[in-house]
Formats: sequence, C-alpha cells, structure tokens
Amino acid sequence: MLVEVDDIHVRYGDLVALRGISLKVEESEVVCIIGPNGAGKSTTLAAIAGGVTPHAGTIRVGGQSILGQRPEQVARLGLSLVPEGRHIFGTLTVEENLRIGGYIQRDRAAAKADFDRLLELFPRLAERLRFPAGRLSGGEQQMLAVARAVMTRPRLLLVDEPSLGLAPKIIDQIYEILLDLRQRVKLTLLINEQSSTRILKHADRLYVLRGGRMQLEGRAADLQDGEAIRHAYFGFDEGQAARMETTA
Repeated sequence: MLVEVDDIHVRYGDLVALRGISLKVEESEVVCIIGPNGAGKSTTLAAIAGGVTPHAGTIRVGGQSILGQRPEQVARLGLSLVPEGRHIFGTLTVEENLRIGGYIQRDRAAAKADFDRLLELFPRLAERLRFPAGRLSGGEQQMLAVARAVMTRPRLLLVDEPSLGLAPKIIDQIYEILLDLRQRVKLTLLINEQSSTRILKHADRLYVLRGGRMQLEGRAADLQDGEAIRHAYFGFDEGQAARMETTA
C-alpha cells in the first residue's frame, strides 16, 4: 500500500474540518475524492502532504507513519502536492518555476534530464520558458504547476481541484496530461474535484466527502450510473440532487 489514511480528525481552532476520514491509495492507481465546497477535500490532501497535522488518527506512506513530518520531509518520501489555485511564482519565469521543483534532487544530471523530458511532455511550456509565469493563461499555469510537481520525481501526485476556473476544453487537456504522465513516468494520482463527470471516466476508485465525513467509497466502475454518488454528495433524494447538479 502506498498511502493509508486511518481515522484522521483535523481542527482549525473550534472548527472541525475532518471527522474520522480513512482512505487508501495503491501504487499506480488513480483515486479521486469528490465533494462540495467545504467538504474537507483540500484539508485531506494537506494532511497527507504534511501541511496540516491531524489531532487524531494516522497517515502512513509505505507503512511508515508521517504524522508530524514537515512538507519537505514528506516530499522526500515521494509525495508532491499541486495545490488549489496553482500557487506558481508569477514574477519568476516558467523555467525558474520548473527548476524550483527540482530543488530536492541532489543529482544535478538527473535533474537536467527530468527538465528536458518535461519540456517534451509540455511543449507549450517549452515555448514560454522565458515568460513570467504570471503572464500565462489559466490552463498554462495549471500545466506549469503540474510540471513543477513532477520535477520532484514523485511516486504520488496529489492534485487539488485541477479544473478550478478553467474552460471545459482546457480541463480535458489537463486530464489528458495527468493520465499521460501516469503512464510515462509511472505516477500514482490522488485528485480532488467537485464534479464526478470527468472523474468517473478516469478513476480506479472514488471517495465522496461531505461535511468532513466520508459518505461513500467504491470502485468507479461500480458507480457509473451516478445515483449513489448524488445521494452521498448532496445528502438527499436523487431527484433533488440531479436538479441541483444540473443547475450548478
């Protein structure tokens, strides 16, 4: 097992963000967490990446507990987070952003090889190496955030809301890139999303989170009709859920 999250609870002061969340990610899987705003999806990824410390429960990577470890320590175990909102360095060039991603590599030759390979995988970024990253389009910034994370040579890529603020055509391109990376560099993916529309086509397994609690888990192939997902996502009958999903 690559990652095991067991009964974690997270608080922000008096606010309880996660209430007994458990999940697992096996090598080479695409696992997705969906849920509405405020469900606790981002907090879950932050806890796995070391950005938030649960006050109860355990998180293990390769069987080793990582509770209390700093994000850079977790990164050295092969986990890399692409945060919601990209968080690129807008005043730095595309190249400088990418090279920051390779900072944990001590082997300079390997870092250069990774950099050259990424430019082949992301030709649009290769064309804009000297551009300030803040001048890129939203889709290009998302590509840059993913590429920067891949520069750390992760075993597991944690991707928080990759479709946020992007047009449907660009979202499809981002998912094509993620799935291509899964095959080419043998990545395992844990992805947060609000909508299950695209996720069901690409995921191996799915978790539905609402109100800081896990409402549903299962294999994506068994949830294709969407009824169980809608009920878990919205918490009421299918007809109401379908109407809300249509108007969202």
